Amino acid sequence: MMIRVAVGSKNPAKLRAVEAAFRRMGIAAEVVGVTVPSGVSSQPFSDNETLTGAINRAKAAISNGYDFAIGLEGGVVETPPYGLFLCNWGAIIDQIGEIGVSGGHRLQLPEEIAKELRKGHELGTVIDRWANGANIHKNEGTIGILTRNQIRREQVFEDVVICAYAKFIK
Repeated sequence: MMIRVAVGSKNPAKLRAVEAAFRRMGIAAEVVGVTVPSGVSSQPFSDNETLTGAINRAKAAISNGYDFAIGLEGGVVETPPYGLFLCNWGAIIDQIGEIGVSGGHRLQLPEEIAKELRKGHELGTVIDRWANGANIHKNEGTIGILTRNQIRREQVFEDVVICAYAKFIK
């Protein structure tokens, strides 16, 4: 039996992560990306805002015809005295409104990147400039750049999806 899963994003890294997560769990899934608002700022700046964005995306993506909807959101969180950290959250909602959530890895950002974010710039723009790349958020992500691709954005979100889905495992 194949389940239908809506992802509240068309970001290729997020879609690959969801596909890989269900494949890893041995669940046949048709994954469809849909454009929905996160309802939070374009650069979430706390765990609460980032998690809220993930939940909002999942809620906005669920509709008839989908068994589950998933929202994935990346953000940053200030952690004195250690600085700014990358954070990621995911939410899964089913047809009856049950929600499972999970958070991902934390990564301390270099201060030169953190300073730009504190000035109001988005991480995607900052990391592209910092790493002399383009659309890094759709590929390896900031975590991929900073770990020399030992951990990629797709991997982080794959684990987040599996952990959020744990609530639905009977």
